[in-house]
Amino acid sequence: MTGPPLADRLGPLLAAAGGPVAAVAAVRGAERAVLFRGPVGEDSRFETGSLTKTFTALLLAELAARGEVRYGDRADRYLPFRLPGPPLTLLHLATHTSGLPRLPPGLLSRAVRSGWLSNPYAGFSEDDLLASLRRTRLRHRPGTRVLYSNFGGALLGHVLARAAGGTGGDYPALLADRITAPLGLSHTDCDADTPQITGYWHGRPRPALRMPGLVAAGAVRSSVRDLLHLVGALLDPDSVPDPALRTALTEVQRPRLGVPRTGARLCLVWNLRPRPDGALLHHSGGTRGFTAFTGFLPVSGTGLVALTNTAPTPLAPFVQAAYGTLHALDARPPEGCGPLGCET
Repeated sequence: MTGPPLADRLGPLLAAAGGPVAAVAAVRGAERAVLFRGPVGEDSRFETGSLTKTFTALLLAELAARGEVRYGDRADRYLPFRLPGPPLTLLHLATHTSGLPRLPPGLLSRAVRSGWLSNPYAGFSEDDLLASLRRTRLRHRPGTRVLYSNFGGALLGHVLARAAGGTGGDYPALLADRITAPLGLSHTDCDADTPQITGYWHGRPRPALRMPGLVAAGAVRSSVRDLLHLVGALLDPDSVPDPALRTALTEVQRPRLGVPRTGARLCLVWNLRPRPDGALLHHSGGTRGFTAFTGFLPVSGTGLVALTNTAPTPLAPFVQAAYGTLHALDARPPEGCGPLGCET
């Protein structure tokens, strides 16, 4: 691989971070680089928002590899009630084709009354999630359209915890047992009470995010070291000793459907952009205090993690910069892409 050292390639991305604290890291073959801004280290915990869903997808694939669930299982097989209408499967939930709305009915109105300016999801529980599900009317027949859904991601984690013999609230413990502990991700969890970087929204510090009813959709905290280690495992699943987890790391990268009019594909939660020289997989996340991005190119062994402690802004410039930087780290970046983004 030719070109400037990896750390030099990351400098413009670090400068593009909107928050007072940022951590960016990359791996490219045998190279590894981590850059920081502000009082932060490799093990400092950031909220990752919807990157949580990639962990939930890995958990789904791990349970499937053990034979505890099947991708085509009805979600209500593991619920205390039957859902009316056409079958809604685990695969539908993991590919945003469930037909569920973006958020559970009733969540926003409750948040406005109880904590919109502080912690809008804190008063919405696992019981509320199931109560909302009972009265939800699907936006479309499962499997026919892609509609991004935090509701669906949260329900998937709830169902997986039940499928593994626990309750819906056991998702954090199941994630630790099956994913983070075996991978050595010692600073990755869903605990809002463990010390973390302070996030900012409109320049004001935010309390730690609490979302008990949507934990599997957005409650994971992680560090730049842990996320880069996860990227390394995704780039080289054979390096992971546990056979079920090794299979899961491969399965989450397998394309499941095409996204109409975009040329993109969906894997298990991960977005995939086909390229002539190999696919690029990516996902981002945001909370009211943080923005996060992770992406990787399996063919070239390249991966990128970008974290900052401010909420996403319109057009998500930090995420776009991270995506463009990942393109540029590859051997042959596509025409129109530079270190701070791609032309549209």
